[in-house]
Amino acid sequence: MRMVLHTRARLDLAYASLDGLSVGDALGAQFFMVGRSLSDLVAGKPPRGPWEWTDDTEMACNLVAELRDHGDLEQNRLAATFADRCEPYRGYGAGAFTILRKIRQGTPWKEAASSAFDGQGSCGNGAAMRIAPLGAYFADDPKTLTVKAIQASEVTHQHPEGIAGGVAVAHAAAIATHARLTGTEPDLLAGVLDHLEGNSFVRKGIEKARGIATAEEAAYLLGNGSRVTAQDTVPFTLWVAAHHLGDYRKAITTCVQAGGDVDTTAAIVGGIVATPPPEWVAEREELPDWASRQ
Repeated sequence: MRMVLHTRARLDLAYASLDGLSVGDALGAQFFMVGRSLSDLVAGKPPRGPWEWTDDTEMACNLVAELRDHGDLEQNRLAATFADRCEPYRGYGAGAFTILRKIRQGTPWKEAASSAFDGQGSCGNGAAMRIAPLGAYFADDPKTLTVKAIQASEVTHQHPEGIAGGVAVAHAAAIATHARLTGTEPDLLAGVLDHLEGNSFVRKGIEKARGIATAEEAAYLLGNGSRVTAQDTVPFTLWVAAHHLGDYRKAITTCVQAGGDVDTTAAIVGGIVATPPPEWVAEREELPDWASRQ
């Protein structure tokens, strides 16, 4: 079903995805702390807030603010924004922090990003963790979304796997958004594969995910983000989103139960599924003022 979104609707959808992403990130991060009860979460009783969000949310806020202010993204401007607003205590990985520090010091973003990992570029899950609101924003325009997702990813992730992870999550968010607006039930994994070119490990993982029945099997066979790469994070998160597209609580709880890079898997899934329960939003730390809807 073809639809056309206007600017106000695009922003509403991007902010809804940002809420889902940030709540998932902040709640997932709680389970790196001592004394958090997984059984309570499974029983529907998450820990008391405020839940502090991490770099996943900070970078997603930057991306949404870029869309809010410009209706588009421009790589030089986005890279500078990522670098200028980087708060190291939010949990940035060493590789990401090094890239952003170089950009802040004046190194062109492409040079800084391509220098990571001995010139291979990063295949980490950082592009995927922040990108879902972009997919929601361009939910009616998959061709434009692919271009913008590549641009948004390669500012920090030059490795093909890191870029593929960003593209996959962006399209998953777009497909999920389209489904909510039209009342349809998509084959999310097949839909994402339609927009992934090449033969990346991310793509292979998503193909494998189509034949997996349980969350335990998905985490075991696909990875749970513990290696912090796109290829061991994105296929699992898309499996979770595809199986719990209408149940935000269950989707996030499934990520937490799987362990691994829990804040990031929950952020990715939360950004795709969106619609977090209001009582969970209330427990999340407030988002920065500069990211608010104007």
